[in-house]
Amino acid sequence: MTRSASKASAMKFARGFYAVLDRDDEPLARVLVAHADILQVRIKPGHPDEILRIARMARRVCDEAGVLLFVNDRVDVALAAGADGVHLGQTDLPLAEARAIAGDRLLYGISTHDATQMARAYVERPAYAAYGPVFATTTKQNPDPVQGLEALAHAVRVAGDVPVVAIGGISPRDANSVFATGVSAICAISSVNQAANLGEAARCMSRPAVAPSPTGE
Repeated sequence: MTRSASKASAMKFARGFYAVLDRDDEPLARVLVAHADILQVRIKPGHPDEILRIARMARRVCDEAGVLLFVNDRVDVALAAGADGVHLGQTDLPLAEARAIAGDRLLYGISTHDATQMARAYVERPAYAAYGPVFATTTKQNPDPVQGLEALAHAVRVAGDVPVVAIGGISPRDANSVFATGVSAICAISSVNQAANLGEAARCMSRPAVAPSPTGE
């Protein structure tokens, strides 16, 4: 799949795994993209030069696999690396400002942590909205309050046709119950990137074992 073809079909968002590359590790990137629909470069803390170098490596790996590449936070690095998109947190550059800078050269994903933020995402029309933390997480130093599966299912309904990516404390054993809320994808970092069997952990995140059905309130 070429980058343009991948980007054109990007937000059909087949149910799957949204992977995160959190260190300079090409072998890790290759295992992740073997099971993922999207790879995000998220280096914290990291100097822009370091992030750009890793993002360019990830661009090459993603091109070979036909996988979308997003860069966390940095619109400038995403553009310089030729990434498909940028992921913006609630305290990062506002989506409207990012669009004013990059226009349609990038796809935009945003983080949301409650139904109000998700409703705003529906209006702002990002390529996707991440929602969480679904469970307790150690990835962030000061995480937002845990939302749980019921709140996640509600957020999916609030999001309407905006694809939702579940994030935060999700392990492979949680994948089926998370997919059952109707999310489009699952994002996991430590439970995959630090797994003893990395490939198996990523595979478990990539597809639900049974057909999901939306959870009622």
